[in-house]
Amino acid sequence: MSKKAYPLRINEQVLSAMQRWADDDLRSLNAQIEYVLRQALVKSGRVKVTQRVVTEIEEVDKLAPKK
Repeated sequence: MSKKAYPLRINEQVLSAMQRWADDDLRSLNAQIEYVLRQALVKSGRVKVTQRVVTEIEEVDKLAPKK
C-alpha cells in the first residue's frame, strides 16, 4: 500500500487526545489517526473490509530443558 503525505490542521485538544489514545494503544500518532479514519469509513459504509491482517504467534520452547 502506498502512502501519501497530507498536511493536517487540527484542534490542539483533539491532537492531544489522539496522542494519548495512540500511546495507550502503542501506536504512533499517525497510525492512530489512520486507524480511526479507516474505522469511521467502514462504519459509515463508505468502504468495505476486504482483507483482515491476522498475526499468529507460535511459542518456541527454546529455553526448556531437553529430555
